[in-house]
Amino acid sequence: MEDEKIRVRTENDRMLDVLVDSRRVDAIWIILGEGVNSLKCKLTPTDNGLAYAGSIMGREIVYERSVKQVRDDLAKQRQPQDRLPSCPGGNRNRGRR
Repeated sequence: MEDEKIRVRTENDRMLDVLVDSRRVDAIWIILGEGVNSLKCKLTPTDNGLAYAGSIMGREIVYERSVKQVRDDLAKQRQPQDRLPSCPGGNRNRGRR
């Protein structure tokens, strides 16, 4: 399983690739750094819903995707990637022993 990364903007306009710990429509948890020096940060939707913002060690971090875009991303992830072929005969033998 591959780790999911997103690109966030810092308050001094630097772009950082950070690891996503968990993602929901109402919050995105990210991890900055690696190992013992890593820090966890919660990004929440802005008032207008056009981005997610959070603060770590007094510095603001912004993920520039809207709530609608994140909702669409999550819906795409939940869709089954591969469907298994159905068994011939369907449910004919269900319940018989």
